[in-house]
Amino acid sequence: MAAARAAELSARTLLLEKNRRPGVKILMSGGTRCNLTHATDNRGIVEAYGPPGRFLHSALAAFGVEETLALFEREGVAVKVEETGKVFPVSDSATDVLNALLRRLQRSGAILVLDEALREIEREADRFLLQTIRQTRYAKCVILTTGGRSYPRSGTTGDGYAWAERFGHTIVPPRPALVPITVSVPWVAQLRGVTLSDVAVRIVENQKPLIRRRGSLLFAHFGLSGPVILDVSRVVSGHREPMSLVLELDFVPTTKEQQLDEALRQESAREGKKLLAAVLTHWVPRRLAEMLLEVNQLPTDRRAAALSKAERIRLVASLKRTQLPISGTLGFGRAEVTAGGVALNEVDSRTMQSKLVPGLYLAGELLDLDGPIGGYNFQAAWSTGWLAGDRAARAVNSSSVAADTTGPDQCE
Repeated sequence: MAAARAAELSARTLLLEKNRRPGVKILMSGGTRCNLTHATDNRGIVEAYGPPGRFLHSALAAFGVEETLALFEREGVAVKVEETGKVFPVSDSATDVLNALLRRLQRSGAILVLDEALREIEREADRFLLQTIRQTRYAKCVILTTGGRSYPRSGTTGDGYAWAERFGHTIVPPRPALVPITVSVPWVAQLRGVTLSDVAVRIVENQKPLIRRRGSLLFAHFGLSGPVILDVSRVVSGHREPMSLVLELDFVPTTKEQQLDEALRQESAREGKKLLAAVLTHWVPRRLAEMLLEVNQLPTDRRAAALSKAERIRLVASLKRTQLPISGTLGFGRAEVTAGGVALNEVDSRTMQSKLVPGLYLAGELLDLDGPIGGYNFQAAWSTGWLAGDRAARAVNSSSVAADTTGPDQCE
């Protein structure tokens, strides 16, 4: 996005890609479907990020959700909005998204060089010296969009942090975000493959909730995954003692505990001859129902009519407040996003230019800016990339250095 925009403004633009093929991470995203943005307005994107979202105001004003959708549609990528607000290609193919970006890049006149990793970058007078694995290159402006450390097998191994730090930038310690959570409870692993479409999740420390989210959940051999788990995971990965945290699950978030207790009492009386596990399937999948019986030391062949009040209270508590001790996360290898990165107060949000080094621009996941699941992180990447490319090109095209008393000088 940055390279195409810069080249469209007639700046001679070179895009260095260390992989043998471009856009590997795009192809992996969204389960290979690529959730390219969220169906909201620019304000909704900002609010989803919380206080750090203010950094995105200028980028979204320059290239927001509407511009993103228009760009992909102009490139022949029809989109659809799912119930969750996630926006996907109608084809459900991330390849279509990548090909659209590559077509635009090619038309822009930018040069894409594959399989040429950058090793070193230095500021030399009024230009940058870039040493790659093959040769030495020079540039008036440099845009770093190297991503974070998530999914390192796709090429995002945190290279940009060292370069930014060498230029004096503060790096907020990177940590995994949107990552599956591990728990050391044997019965959870036995439910691997079970999916629930609507679960309320809390991360609790000393009885105090740190974060709440609601959405779909997947049991796995290592613990838990699914959108709602990924959304709360940054609290775990960012905690000094993640094993002190507890994951609380409400499997029936649409019904209050007292109402659920009464509903279970009535169903057990009405369908007394049925197995209790079968009655519980009114609210949860059969495998989970049987496991909750085991956890509460109730036989799986117990008839509904035989359910005592004390047993019913225990079951309802499990349905509404199952608590699991957390052991950690699956780390960067399975994280969709990296939290942490270049400190935002060292980057001019109006231009994406470094406040420390004229001519150096930073965008995307390299910044200390991570959003929730649902296309928000891609939108931030498109927007900050576009703005960086736009402002860098205008700076290069300018015949003189523009004085700016509120920010860094632009490059020549």
